Amino acid sequence: MPAFKPPFFKTGVLAGASLILLSACTVGPAYQRPDVTASATALPATYKALDGWKVATPGDLLDRGDWWTLLGDPALDALVAKVNVSNQTIAAAEANYRQARALTREQRASLFPVVDLSGSVTKAGGSASVNSAGGSGNAARYQASLGASWEPDLWGRIRQGINGAKAGEQASAADLAGARLSMQGELAVNYLGLRQTDVELALVTRTVEGYQRSLQITQNRYAAAIAPKSDVLQATSQLAGAQAELESLRQTRAAYENAIATLIGEPASGFRLAADPNWSARVPEIPAGVPSTLLERRPDIAAAERRVAAANADIGVARAAFFPTIGLSAAGNTSGTDFGDLFSASANTWSLGLTAAQTLFDAGARKARVEQARASYDASVADYRQTALAAFEDVENQLTAAQALERRQALLKTSSDAADQTEQMLLNQYKAGQVAYTDVVTAQASALSARRALVTATVARQTTAVALIQALGGGWQAPT
Repeated sequence: MPAFKPPFFKTGVLAGASLILLSACTVGPAYQRPDVTASATALPATYKALDGWKVATPGDLLDRGDWWTLLGDPALDALVAKVNVSNQTIAAAEANYRQARALTREQRASLFPVVDLSGSVTKAGGSASVNSAGGSGNAARYQASLGASWEPDLWGRIRQGINGAKAGEQASAADLAGARLSMQGELAVNYLGLRQTDVELALVTRTVEGYQRSLQITQNRYAAAIAPKSDVLQATSQLAGAQAELESLRQTRAAYENAIATLIGEPASGFRLAADPNWSARVPEIPAGVPSTLLERRPDIAAAERRVAAANADIGVARAAFFPTIGLSAAGNTSGTDFGDLFSASANTWSLGLTAAQTLFDAGARKARVEQARASYDASVADYRQTALAAFEDVENQLTAAQALERRQALLKTSSDAADQTEQMLLNQYKAGQVAYTDVVTAQASALSARRALVTATVARQTTAVALIQALGGGWQAPT
């Protein structure tokens, strides 16, 4: 018996479908990336804050991806590795990216025919049923159907939908890169804050020890009737104030430690990070590049630009509604009272179909949808331009801050060294009975303040370096 052959595999049908597909055209607008400014002002050749900037050697360090290694801290490197794996914000962004990829595959599937296969078997019984022997019994009937339908993409509606979904997928990939860069930067800033607190804790602890010695000196001088009781009270007050500052710093460190635990996906209650009182800040040299590369280096700019492309594709989808839709269908059916009858040529039926539909009147609904798509495109262009302009502002601000903080750190180093010398000189003079203790208290408070200001400025240079790296896009580069 001849096998059942669905008619839509016939050569003539395939040839006709191929001709229709080849003649298809796209009615949507061709996409071009918008200018960063509406006035078409050319991008500057360099950042204005680069005057006097020390260019890193080699200049391709950021292209290697692991930008945080520029800080030269193995403990930070280990923590960032955990962020990349266990951070839940990154995990959510990665899931959104997988969803966008699946949407692209779903849209692409619309280019191909849909094939359906169905089968059934039914039994009927009763006094009216007569079996093959002429007696009463149950009658069975077997049926199988194979069908296919296809809508040729004559006007590019499906292809524009695919383009939009692909652009959305690329925007989601950039969002994922942006989330990863943001979490890495947040971890680095919290880690630097914790290490700054470690250094300040060591600094204030040494200061407390010094204040305790000063208190003992004043108590001895008071016992010998060479110093008034007010000196003892001042020394006691100064020591208690420094001890209270220690408690405040311990609280700050705990908050940083808990924030780091959350960023690496661990419960704060079980996370510990050993103190490093001898930690020293390393400020990396960062190649700033040129403004034009920022458009490819920043994930948020890339995501905004891809959403412009998606909005452009939506215009094409809306325009395609003005043109008729063409559908091709084919079906084959076979049935019989015995299972073997399904393969009998006499039991086969088939059909071919061609459908066309055109909306004649919709009270302007299609035109309104095109206008909506255009307005959405204009909004996405404005968002893209604003994102790019904000990025240039961010880079300029961080470059300016980096240069100002470098000069400020040098001045604070001079101030701290002078304050340390003044403190020691006045303490020696007090021991010799040459100055009042109030002079010592003032010098010690000034020295502590200067030391902490220097530590803060040094770490601020590091955090500004992290912010500059983020502003430049980290080690990410937009794919072609």
